[in-house]
Amino acid sequence: MARPADWVRHSRHPSRIERIEAYFGGHGYDPHRHDTYAIGRTLNGVQSFLYRKSLRHSLPGGTMVLHPDELHDGMAGTEAGFHYRMIYVEPALIQQVLGGQPLPFIEGGLSADPRLYRASEAFVQALDRPLEALEEQDALFELAHALQAVAGKPRGRRSFDWRAAQRAREYIHAQLGASITLEDLEQVSGRERWSLSRDFRALFGTSPYRYVTLRRLDLCRQLLRTGFNLVEAALAAGFFDQSHMTRQFVQCYGLSPARWLKMQG
Repeated sequence: MARPADWVRHSRHPSRIERIEAYFGGHGYDPHRHDTYAIGRTLNGVQSFLYRKSLRHSLPGGTMVLHPDELHDGMAGTEAGFHYRMIYVEPALIQQVLGGQPLPFIEGGLSADPRLYRASEAFVQALDRPLEALEEQDALFELAHALQAVAGKPRGRRSFDWRAAQRAREYIHAQLGASITLEDLEQVSGRERWSLSRDFRALFGTSPYRYVTLRRLDLCRQLLRTGFNLVEAALAAGFFDQSHMTRQFVQCYGLSPARWLKMQG
């Protein structure tokens, strides 16, 4: 019997949290890294992935928590394939709750802690319905604190200039179509550039340069969904050409723009 085709379905209800449901019969994603938390659960099958140099296996009943900017891939652990739901949470949303503390890190990318399972429930189960604004805010509050509680006390001593990093982030969003340099971010944030870069990584999960690139990829995906071709989307999103955009797309999402677009439900 032929194996079902791979598919990815996105929630059609607007939200600050990207929510997907997907099925893969074998190979899912090449190694890639994005600057969001990937939090979800396997519904059926075995979801295997290489994460921090070890092969992990997600089974129904647990919670996956992949940290921003950590390299990982995805594949079926058995011939039955795997079916899962996942949410992608921007670190900036977590920081709205934690207020400038280091991002919580869940060791190994898998957790059996019921606090995380409960805290992610509202987002994972709400794929087919809209989330009210207050419901989403409450769920984000619970999720941020569950991540922090399960992760435990962060290692290291450092303090961070959250306000300076936030000013840099806001400038990036305002100037996304322009060329942005560390000198620009230093000036607008009032923070020495290398200290700012370190703080930005700790608070928002990736470097300022990667953050700019991934926001352009966000725009590129939006344009592709509305009917732009690959060349048009790449140029409109600020990439040099289609080839440049495709390389960055694969590095971020683990599959080509053409395959990604074909799988959209």
